[in-house]
Amino acid sequence: MSSQIKAKAQGSKFFDITDTQDLQSFALGRIQGKTSYPSPNATEKVKPIIKTLSTQGPKANLEKFSSFRTRYYRSDTGKESQQWLLSKIADITKDYASDSLQGLISVTEFPHSWGQNSIVLSINGSSASEEVIIISAHQDSTNLWPFLAAPGADDDGSGSVTILEAYRALIAADFHPERTVEFHWYSAEEGGLLGSQAVARDYASRSVDVVAMSQFDMTAWVKKGTREEVGIITDFVDEDLTAFNKKLVDLYLDIPYVETKCGYACSDHASWGKAGYPSAFTIESTFENSNKNIHSSNDRIDISDEFSFDHMLEFSKLAVAFAVELGGW
Repeated sequence: MSSQIKAKAQGSKFFDITDTQDLQSFALGRIQGKTSYPSPNATEKVKPIIKTLSTQGPKANLEKFSSFRTRYYRSDTGKESQQWLLSKIADITKDYASDSLQGLISVTEFPHSWGQNSIVLSINGSSASEEVIIISAHQDSTNLWPFLAAPGADDDGSGSVTILEAYRALIAADFHPERTVEFHWYSAEEGGLLGSQAVARDYASRSVDVVAMSQFDMTAWVKKGTREEVGIITDFVDEDLTAFNKKLVDLYLDIPYVETKCGYACSDHASWGKAGYPSAFTIESTFENSNKNIHSSNDRIDISDEFSFDHMLEFSKLAVAFAVELGGW
């Protein structure tokens, strides 16, 4: 039994820094050039796009994505699910992007030694392509015991298809950003943020100018008897970018936000923060009201009517707004 599996089984949360021990060293030179974020002002661009968002694609995609027995990053089905996601991204690009836009889009696998690769999709910017906006989720799932079934519908199948729907709507609107806008689907978040740490380390080592990174991890659950809301994480995040995210929720979503805390480096945004990049994280609710079926065989679409594709759609709106407001057009 690996130390990671023991840690998971005991309920411990952790950053596995075995291969990225120097990640934090990259942050030292980046503190000086901090980005400031203006108030959102691209409503004429954003609102028509969010009207085209649908629950239809996310539902079909998540039914398939959560049908793999597990998306555990070291498993055969973890690799198969990643290959399925890669092919789905390619199909959506082919079906919805104009010829001129397809020329600006690249989709690559970021290789990892464990077999399930991270996916990096880039829409090249027109005038400030060296500046990068990242919208992300993690594609892997886990059970407390990795050899058991882990459909991972909410954690984080929901975030994975949420940002995929945002991407579909953006390219269908022929979104030509000024800055480079990227969508990332990380491997091995459940192994200790392994995939995102590797990607963040690569970007930091090449001095890539990441202006903002927004993580979508668990976007589907509305606990019975609670108000539907967007959980905005306020610890282990960039304060200014988080304030900007709140403004996006107020302007573009049909539900309010609520501040909440993880209490630890709970998702892939923390890898980018550790490397000195501004990152933010939104979740389905307060941390206390989030889905308690995660990391089990019950993390399924059909487990309860608390699992809501309409709720997920609000997060797709947020991803679209983040891309357009910060990516420019």
